[in-house]
Amino acid sequence: MPGAPNRPPPKDPEVPSTPAVPETPERLALRRLAPSRIALRLDQWKGAPNPDLLAPFERAETAYLAGDYTAALQALDQLSIRFAEPRWPTLPEPFRRLRVPIPPPMPPHWDPEHGMAVPEKEARKARRHADDQLALARASVAWATAHGTDLSSFAPRVEESAALLETGGLVPGFYKHLDALWLAVREQVAKPTGPPAARVAPAAVSGEVSEA
Repeated sequence: MPGAPNRPPPKDPEVPSTPAVPETPERLALRRLAPSRIALRLDQWKGAPNPDLLAPFERAETAYLAGDYTAALQALDQLSIRFAEPRWPTLPEPFRRLRVPIPPPMPPHWDPEHGMAVPEKEARKARRHADDQLALARASVAWATAHGTDLSSFAPRVEESAALLETGGLVPGFYKHLDALWLAVREQVAKPTGPPAARVAPAAVSGEVSEA
C-alpha cells in the first residue's frame, strides 16, 4: 500500500473499557468550546489568531449561547479540521488533541480496535476523551494562571477527577469538577480576537448596510 508504514504502529497502553456515561450535547460542546478558547489565545498566535480559525469558533460560540448545541458541535468539528491544517504553527500538547485525528494509512487489521465490538470501541473512545480532558484541564489552569486569570483553585479538583478516573473509571460525577472549570474559563478568560483589520471589517460592512 503506497504511503503505508512497513510495520504495524506500536499499540497504545491498554485502556480500561469502562462503560460510557451518557452526556448531553450541551456538556459535550462545553468540553470542547472552553479549551478551544484557550488554544486560540496561546502565545503562538501573537494575540490575533487567523480569521479562518476564529470563524468556526465564533459560530460555535453563537450557537452555544443560543442553545443550539448540535450546531455548536458541528462548528467545533470544523474548527478541529482547521487546527489540523499544516499552514498553522503546530499546537503544543495537549491542545493539539483538539485537532481532528488524522491516522496514517494502514491495513485495517493493523488497527488495534479492528474487530472490536461497537460498545467496547465506544467505551475506549470515551476513556481516551476523558484522558484528553484531564490533560487539557491541567494545561488550561496553568495557562490561565500564567496570563493573569487565577484558576489555581481548580488544580486540586482536577486531580480529584483524575484519581476518580483511575479508581472507578468513567463513573457519574467524573466530569463535575472539569465542567465547573470549563464554565469558569468561559466566564473569566476573554474570547480570542482577530487582527485589527478583521475586527473592523464587520463594523464597516454593518455601516454600509445601514446607510443603504
